[in-house]
Amino acid sequence: MPIAAPQYPGAVAPERTRFVHADGAELHVHEWGDPEAVPVVCCHGMFDHGRGFDCLAPLLSDRFRIIALDARGHGDSSWSHAYNWPIDLMDIGYVLRDLGRPAHLIGHSKGGGQVTDAATIFRDAVRQIVNIDGFGPPDDAGFGPPQMTSGATTVPERFTIFLDRRRRTARDRRWRVYPDLDDLVERRRAQNPRLSKPWLRYFAYHGARQVENGWIWKVDPLIATGFGPFKPQWIGPNWKHLRAPMLAMIGSEPDTWGPIPEPTRLKRLSHVPQVEHAVIQDAGHFSHMEQPQAVADVVLAFLER
Repeated sequence: MPIAAPQYPGAVAPERTRFVHADGAELHVHEWGDPEAVPVVCCHGMFDHGRGFDCLAPLLSDRFRIIALDARGHGDSSWSHAYNWPIDLMDIGYVLRDLGRPAHLIGHSKGGGQVTDAATIFRDAVRQIVNIDGFGPPDDAGFGPPQMTSGATTVPERFTIFLDRRRRTARDRRWRVYPDLDDLVERRRAQNPRLSKPWLRYFAYHGARQVENGWIWKVDPLIATGFGPFKPQWIGPNWKHLRAPMLAMIGSEPDTWGPIPEPTRLKRLSHVPQVEHAVIQDAGHFSHMEQPQAVADVVLAFLER
């Protein structure tokens, strides 16, 4: 039986939704605020979706047009035959081109790294960047979730594991069916214990789909295989090409997904020509979900200078 959409204090549904065509994919975007206002494009992290900005967006939309993107393979955007970092960067470019005017970029986690890299490519289309804990994994990690290691130490070994996982997943691109929405909440809570159950129920509802026997995630299972092996030391040097000023934001509290060690983070950010730093108190990796008002206050002060 269908259930009513959960409510959450401070969360506001988008005022408009639409699709942006992106080289064979349809990207689902959510919008708040005056369509004529200066645009702000928000990009989420891996396995998340654009409705994760439902608490932050309304706090910014009095002054800006907020556009939150469901990344390719996430939310209600199209699935693809493969996923890699450059494709996501080009998708951000398609959204910027659709807007037809320079925009600010806000990105969280994977989205933070991608808006930063996209701004090195689409420099004339980007005004300022807010990167929320999107500075990559520690130097001793491969590409994958924190605390999850494959045992591989060389790039060829990592490629072998990556391709084998991708081959297996491509044969059966299905998630397990969870009997109840609350089962999805508990699964996500195991990864993000700082996030409250009421928020995760709201978040999971919009990131999942009800089927005959229960609930499944909307995200393409192929994304769980990753983007392929790389060296974390590659993160940072290319940021010297940024023209847009950056606000680099982290939460004050250690969390499952971050922040990375301060020396590593500062070393990578040393390549950014114009960077300011902010720490959100009593927040972990998902500061825009845990402390949306505090994040909005810092973001507005930065964007309106």
